[in-house]
Amino acid sequence: MTFLPQLRIPATYMRGGTSKGVFFRLQDLPEAAQVPGPARDALLMRVIGSPDPYGKQTDGMGGATSSTSKCVIIAPASVPDHDVDYLYGQVSIDSAFVDWSGNCGNLSTAVGPFAIANGFVPAARIPRDGTVAVRVWQANIGKTIIVHVPVRDGQVQETGDFELDGVTFPAAEIVLEFIDPSDDEGEGGSMFPTGNLVDELDVPGVGALRATMITAGIPTVFVDAAAIGYDGTELQPAINEDKAALARLEAIRVAGALRMGLIRAPEEAATRQHTPKVAFVAPARDYVASSGKHIAAADIDLNVRALSMGKLHHAMMGTASVAIATAAAVPGTLVNLAAGGGQREAVRFGHPSGTLRVGAAVARVDGQWTVTKAVMSRSARVLMEGAVRVPGDTF
Repeated sequence: MTFLPQLRIPATYMRGGTSKGVFFRLQDLPEAAQVPGPARDALLMRVIGSPDPYGKQTDGMGGATSSTSKCVIIAPASVPDHDVDYLYGQVSIDSAFVDWSGNCGNLSTAVGPFAIANGFVPAARIPRDGTVAVRVWQANIGKTIIVHVPVRDGQVQETGDFELDGVTFPAAEIVLEFIDPSDDEGEGGSMFPTGNLVDELDVPGVGALRATMITAGIPTVFVDAAAIGYDGTELQPAINEDKAALARLEAIRVAGALRMGLIRAPEEAATRQHTPKVAFVAPARDYVASSGKHIAAADIDLNVRALSMGKLHHAMMGTASVAIATAAAVPGTLVNLAAGGGQREAVRFGHPSGTLRVGAAVARVDGQWTVTKAVMSRSARVLMEGAVRVPGDTF
């Protein structure tokens, strides 16, 4: 039997926010993987080390969590007044598929620095010292993200004193603006796809459950923590080590996906794990974060816990943070009520690793709620650059 040598593909391994992923320039991918399809999916799965029945991704770059099983493809902008196209693939850990249905808000942070370092931003726009506004076209969902990247001595500034809960070491602050982050194509014609701020879902095995379903940032199903037996201060072990709890939360996600029109049958949810997200909210309450840090109720507006790829996230997904900010700004949603109600332009919420402040600008237009922008701060850093290797018979 003949065994082909490994392929060598230029790549950069980056942290963005509380996630990590392998970044590629489209032009560096093998020709068969430069277009969407089975060859591209097979390549990215092999890079990450999936599918892995052991759930460890030992033979790849993945870290066996939803936060570290990710790939990004960057290409010259296909849309006027943008610098790059950004395509994101969430690689399943133990199953053979790549979910292209949504964005990763955390890795969006790293797109700006990557674009500058790889020559996608004209040199004339890069100051010796200052900030570069990198305009990113998020190709998965067709939205604009502006990534404000600090520059020092003409190079991306990566080190700094900005601290992000869920990330061990400080780094330079990068401000993200998600422009018009809502998907307005749901049957309700607004970012609330059912047309309601609160719906009642009939969830198999759970019963009737009130939910706020929103498409801002990423399609998300919000429920009250108390309604499903939680207080909103839970850490990963309390959820991820409870198979019955995970099954109930997945049932809620599936019911929400059906009501939002994202899937037509429950079976489709198995191949659409990245969206929608499911999250539970609760009024502010003291708790101890996974790092041992004490979080005081007085320092936050509410607690939020969210699941990604079937497991409780160790911090908070960036796109879900956009959904939280937007829903919190709309009076009457479950998120808004958990935060104390009323109108607000920003909210600070507690998550398993600590706290995060996010803001959103919303308005009611022709009877429908719209969001024009959501803003948050993250950080990013190159961890390794060079090339990844995959067997030559990968595709």
